[in-house]
Amino acid sequence: MKKVCVGGTFDRLHRGHKVLIEKAFEIAGKEGKVIIGLSAGALAEKKKNCLDFNERKKNLENFLKARGFSNYEIYPIHDKYGLTLVEDFDVIVVSEETFDVAVEINRIRKERGMTEMEIVKIPMIKAEDGRPISSSRIKKGEIDEEGRLTG
Repeated sequence: MKKVCVGGTFDRLHRGHKVLIEKAFEIAGKEGKVIIGLSAGALAEKKKNCLDFNERKKNLENFLKARGFSNYEIYPIHDKYGLTLVEDFDVIVVSEETFDVAVEINRIRKERGMTEMEIVKIPMIKAEDGRPISSSRIKKGEIDEEGRLTG
């Protein structure tokens, strides 16, 4: 049984987030479990105009339910490490943007005598204009959650 982790702010849940999350479930399979770390408190508040924790969690749960996923747990995380330095995981799924954090996590895990996680890195999902989809671009009104230009 694979235990897979993925984390983020997941503000304005968009296609890039969905691809990342779906990859975690693909790796975990039916028998595995996906642990989703959801930024909370000061970690989320660093982002401009970020939706509150409960709203982001509800959006995530609605997406997961619509996709038929049930083998997951969502935890609030207050730093970039989340549960990765205190729990065992087989795999961490990250974007190109957060790959370095996963490498840092594995270095710390190794120093602490923990098993390193397999790192699965997915490419940034591009909008129609060839630039990455991001919550900040959505908030600015440049693109929608699917990466379509709105201007």
